[in-house]
Amino acid sequence: MIRRHYKLLPAILATLAASPALSNPVLDAGFGDNMVLQSGTELTLSGRTLAGVKVEARLGESRASAVSDASGAFSVTLPQQSNSAAPVTLTISDPSGSTTYNNILIGNVFLCAGQSNMELSVNRALDVWNQLRLAGDDGIRLVMVPKTTAPVPQTRLAAPLAWKAATSESVAEFSAACFYMAKALRKKDPAVPVGLIHSNWGGSAARAWYDPQGAAELEGAAQLDLLKLYARDPYAAALAFVPKWFDWWRKADNGREPWKNSALLDWKPIPKFSFWNEWKGTGLDTNPRANVWLRKIITLTPEQAKGEGSLAIGAIDDMDLTFVNGEPVGYTFGWGVERTYRVPAKLLKAGKNEILIAANNMWDTGGFFAGPEGLAFTAANGSKVPLGADWEYAQTAVTDVPPRAPWDANAGLGVMHNAMIAPLGRMKLAGVAWYQGESDVGQAAYDAKLKTLFSGWRRQFGSQAKMLVVQLADFGERRSAPGESGWAQLRDEQRKGVAADANAALVTAIDIGEPTDIHPANKNDLGKRLAAAFNGRAMPMPATAVREGGRVTVSFTGLEGALTVEGGPIPLGVELCGAEAGSCQWVIARAEGGQLLLAIPDGMTPTRVRYAWADAPVVNLVDGAGMPIPAFELAIQP
Repeated sequence: MIRRHYKLLPAILATLAASPALSNPVLDAGFGDNMVLQSGTELTLSGRTLAGVKVEARLGESRASAVSDASGAFSVTLPQQSNSAAPVTLTISDPSGSTTYNNILIGNVFLCAGQSNMELSVNRALDVWNQLRLAGDDGIRLVMVPKTTAPVPQTRLAAPLAWKAATSESVAEFSAACFYMAKALRKKDPAVPVGLIHSNWGGSAARAWYDPQGAAELEGAAQLDLLKLYARDPYAAALAFVPKWFDWWRKADNGREPWKNSALLDWKPIPKFSFWNEWKGTGLDTNPRANVWLRKIITLTPEQAKGEGSLAIGAIDDMDLTFVNGEPVGYTFGWGVERTYRVPAKLLKAGKNEILIAANNMWDTGGFFAGPEGLAFTAANGSKVPLGADWEYAQTAVTDVPPRAPWDANAGLGVMHNAMIAPLGRMKLAGVAWYQGESDVGQAAYDAKLKTLFSGWRRQFGSQAKMLVVQLADFGERRSAPGESGWAQLRDEQRKGVAADANAALVTAIDIGEPTDIHPANKNDLGKRLAAAFNGRAMPMPATAVREGGRVTVSFTGLEGALTVEGGPIPLGVELCGAEAGSCQWVIARAEGGQLLLAIPDGMTPTRVRYAWADAPVVNLVDGAGMPIPAFELAIQP
């Protein structure tokens, strides 16, 4: 999961939310010159202008109009268009003026979203030199959505989009899986242009991509209310959330409350102002996943202690809860996020003031992200007190991960949808290609998360949008015995989530991963599989497991030809399990036509069949066209 570093400040969010006065009607941020508009369905064009005016849209010979609402938002619906590689012009006009969009093609438009494996670029995938040399195609248009988050839906992106034709330059940093899907689609039908929208964030959780309605349905309206409060007043939102953190800490630390009495902790000078991974001999250099307290005492004059101040503590990797004189002032998750917290006057006093940071690191580097230059307390009178580099630290025995607020950068509730999907507008899409799940391993009910995501995308982009889900690639330890696997569990929930939707398809990457690299480079084949799934090539899917005497028969749907075993006489990784945990054992299986036949070991009463149930399974079962069988668990029918 690629870790990149971005600043998220309330001031930026306020700027994004603000809508400037419009002199002409404009479409929402996803629309622009050189774009592709969706064929075969009524076209929805959404945008903004003056309130209560008639807006007209003209695309070739097609015309339509609508009236903007009280906020100036409008949505015009044009008749469905046929595929066309001949450029057309779109004009939006109202009494204030007009805006024209040029060089538009009509074809299939896809949103490619998820975390770092969908984000992984063409120049990091296989066969880079050849692929970039052959990348040029005016019939593929692409656009990359800039990264930022927001607690509430935005109408504007962090930066304007620029649709571009596929060239070696425009494709190099673009999603490889997405681009290779488009190449395969164009190879099959060169007459159909393809538009690609890249909106990804390495390390992001599924919940960060929920739309508000889905977020409320799955996690409750109270969480959305807290996000709205954060948008208005981050300090007030932190105060509303931190009781949950307090309860967690007391439980984890035998009831202690160091924020009320820091003398409870064993303080030492930090060895250097750096990530604590570099603090040699402290134990944090060898085990940086930890909860560490940081302390700084500053002295304020009576004038500096008057009025509200602000506290800049830089970026903390990964998470912090920051206190001033025992009272919380801010709570943030985000390894590269610069923290600046409002400090009410009631928390300040003339003389010594204590700043405490409860910092958590759950992966890789921890603690101070950069140098001390930007760390300072700024008083109401404008004077600054630098915090400097001479901090103290106290290690703890607490190893759990603190609760995360709904506004955090990577797993906040809908924060990426709000800033990176909602502003695109109500354009129509052919489909959404979704590659995500690594950050959700170990959590329950990924199939319910997919249902929520599907519903949100279709609310915005139309009911016709087909959902293409990548089943996680093999990554991690190879196993010599059956066992439990969070990766396998999530893969099976991906399978179930897709099976429950009439217009969704699963695409597995379980055979094209790299056990030692969470970012496998073979996105070339993955893109071809995504294209085949969109074109209706059903993937082999387990259907039923039935006991018949001394054997279990597993049947499949979506097979092309017969089941085939590669590289040996028997399928690998086939298990029978009892009802209880730890009861699974590998069994000899035989492929026969479209069925998998499993012999039941003597004395065993199996209730479940599992296949490829490991983080990094070795798989060799395919259909007649070489399409791999996805990982699964099925209950056995009597």
